[in-house]
Parts: sequence; structure tokens; C-alpha cells
Amino acid sequence: MQYKYNNNPVSRQRIGREEALTLFKNSSLLELGKIAGGIRKAKHPGNIVTFIIDRNINYTNVCTSECKFCAFYKKYGVQNEGAYILSKEQIFDKIRETKELFGTQILLQGGLNPDIDIDYYLNLLNDIKEKFDIHIHAFSPPEIAFIADSNGITVKETVNLLKEAGLGSVPGGGAEILIDRVRKKISPNKINSGKWLEVMEEVHLAGLDSSATIMFGTIETDEDIIEHLFKLRSLQDKTGGFKAFIPWSFQSKNTALNPRGVYGHYYLKVLAISRIVLDNFDNIQASWVTQGAKMGQVALSFGANDMGSTMLEENVVKAAGTTNSAVDEKLMVKLIKDAGFIPAQRINNYDIIKFY
Repeated sequence: MQYKYNNNPVSRQRIGREEALTLFKNSSLLELGKIAGGIRKAKHPGNIVTFIIDRNINYTNVCTSECKFCAFYKKYGVQNEGAYILSKEQIFDKIRETKELFGTQILLQGGLNPDIDIDYYLNLLNDIKEKFDIHIHAFSPPEIAFIADSNGITVKETVNLLKEAGLGSVPGGGAEILIDRVRKKISPNKINSGKWLEVMEEVHLAGLDSSATIMFGTIETDEDIIEHLFKLRSLQDKTGGFKAFIPWSFQSKNTALNPRGVYGHYYLKVLAISRIVLDNFDNIQASWVTQGAKMGQVALSFGANDMGSTMLEENVVKAAGTTNSAVDEKLMVKLIKDAGFIPAQRINNYDIIKFY
């Protein structure tokens, strides 16, 4: 199939579902990469690749969702060795360490734990903002929906309360595949696709930015992946609140789910078609934490313009057996330079604070 990307934003026509699916299924990896790379260059002509220094803090690993693809959670209501809820001081210690390494953000996420009430979240946010100058990127849509339901309030009210307490932006976790046929099999206790999109719309309407994600490689089809992308594009047309998109493949070790299996070339194809379809997303992130640092470098030529986080701490993907080594600031800069790009440290909203 011949698909020609038009660099002129005035005359450019958006790709449609059927065309996108045909392109994804029938084009070679290099063909897709060439198109996606051209779009990336048009959107980011300065040859700059960004990254952020931050830390993932999982405040609890107890979760009622019990997703089949997750090896991190501990089941609620039973004695589980290793189950925890972090204290404020434990979280503060992690933030102090992040600040010492020039981190500008924490990613705060956890399980759906009925033993945590809304005061825990609000007091924690307030205290973090009082003690630290750091951006709080926290609480994915399933967590926000869970907090709302547990406290008998609306999603809108929940988002506004969290924002008032110090929430700065929302991560795109819990999306997996926004196809309910798939979600019912891999995460039957988690919110459905419509609810995920509803929460994100409320987040954006409250003036908060967010990211969006896709997890592929379980039981979804190519058609499901394309539909997921178009659902995100539609909401972005409406709100403009998504700052970035992050595709990553399912990590299966230690989980209860047998994947269909995908490899590096398929990751790059998903990345490339994401850049082509999501024409209203400025930033697409390379997932080095699941793919490895070298594949992260390759992703920069297949549509990605951001290398994500140095990931000072990461627990969820690690629990699923991924052993990619941490990437510190120095190595991140080297990886980007060696790939032929100009490294730059950014903050959550993608403003650049340092060039290398």
C-alpha cells in the first residue's frame, strides 16, 4: 500500500481507520518507519530528543483488580507476605532521594486498596506540596474511578479534590487495550474502556494534562490496536489534554496470562502506526524500560521523540520479569547522542530545562 505523508498541515488529510489498518497489516517495518520518521521530523524539526528525571513510587501493592497480566499486586483480604501501604515518611524519603538526583517529578501509583480512604490521598498530596518543590504525576484512571466509587462521589468531584490538594497531572495507566472484549478477559475487575475515557475527559476538563498508553501482546488483534488509537485521537480532538503517548508490550513472566507473543519488530510497527494515526499528539515516548535501551534508540527513528524517564525506581514491570538496567542521566544522554539526536532534559509539560 502506498501512503504518502504530506508535511503541509493545511492540505494534509487525516488517515482513516481502514487505511490505517491496511497500512499496519501490509506495510513493511521500514516503510512504516520511513513514514513515522517523516512525521516526527515535521513535528520536531530540531532533532531534539527529550527525557525526564523522575521516580515511580508505588504507594501500595494491594489491589482488588487482580489483572491477569500483573505480577506486582497482592490480593486483598488475605494474608499476603510482602503486601504493604507506604507511610508518608517512606514516600518522603523516596522524594528526597529523587531531588538529590535532580529529579523534577514523581510518578505516584498503586493498587486499588479498599483500606485506603480519600484522606490518605488528599493529605499525602498536601504534605508533599508543602515539603517539596516537585511535580506530582499521579493516579491513573482506574485509581481515580476507584477513589470516587469508594467515597460515593463523582469522578469530577474526585479529580477536583485531588487537583486542589496538589495533583499536577495524570498518567495514562490502566488503558491496556480500550476494547472491552479484551478487557473482560485480561482485567475483568477493572473499569471498562468507556469509563477510562470518561475519567480522562474529566481530568482534561479540570485543566490537568495526562499521558495515554497502550499495552499490546496479550490477546488483542491488529484491529483492536487500531481502534484503541482512534479512540484516543477522538478524545484528544475534544479536549487536547494528552501530552504524550506511550506504547509498550506486555511483559509476561510471573503473570497468570499466556501472551500471543510479540517481538521487537512488532513493537516498532505499533510505535510507527501510533505516530501516523495520532496526528494530534505532539509527543510519543520510547519504552526502553520494556524494550531495552538499544531498542529505545531504534524507536527514535520510528516516530518517538522522547525517551521517557530515567526511572530511578520501577517495580511493576520488574515484577513481570523484565530486567532492563536502570538508565541514569549520563547514560540517557549518551544513548540519545549515539542515536544521532540532541539530548534535552524536560519537565512534565515538555518544556526543556537543560540541553546537553
